Amino acid sequence: MARYTGADCKLCRREKMKLFLKGSKCEGPKCPIEIRPYPPGEHGRGRPKETEYLLQLREKQKAKRIYGVLEKQFSNYYVEANRQGGKTGENLLSLLERRLDNVVYRAGFAKSRDMARQLIRHGHIRINGKKVNIPSALVSEADIVDVREKSLEMTPFQVAKAEVGERQVPAWLGVDGEKMRIFVHSLPVRQQIDAPVQEQLIVELYSK
Repeated sequence: MARYTGADCKLCRREKMKLFLKGSKCEGPKCPIEIRPYPPGEHGRGRPKETEYLLQLREKQKAKRIYGVLEKQFSNYYVEANRQGGKTGENLLSLLERRLDNVVYRAGFAKSRDMARQLIRHGHIRINGKKVNIPSALVSEADIVDVREKSLEMTPFQVAKAEVGERQVPAWLGVDGEKMRIFVHSLPVRQQIDAPVQEQLIVELYSK
């Protein structure tokens, strides 16, 4: 499976903002963007002309990096979002939010989406009682996501259980920390998604 294998902190510096890709490291003083708040590379401190195209491209790259999606997959999400009724940009964010790795992360069961992906690939997460090892699987309304019984005693889940409630859970999800269970109350709408993305700029980019 293709995935990004470079330094996550460089992605945050490239977007000039914290994307919270490294869990607790992002919240501490050792976060690289706190030390070097400019893009990486030889010309990182330069000020490129911010054209309309560049703004649109940066917004797309930001969304891809937040959710850990590569170019082809992101393009497929856009095609699906455009096919649905309503606003394409909002549909796009809703699809990204419904990814299983994002749901596990949003519920507080993992420190980052990368960690959530690893837990899912190793077979620790179920949807409606069935083991799922595909991080990009989309949850639906009324789905129940939980941790396999055999995995509950693992350190990551014990830590997550102790810390449940420390992270704000979006309104479209419900969490039972005692049973390590997530309830999908509804599909996410834009008002419930706190991703710092201007989705209209992405739509404009793909519409050219």
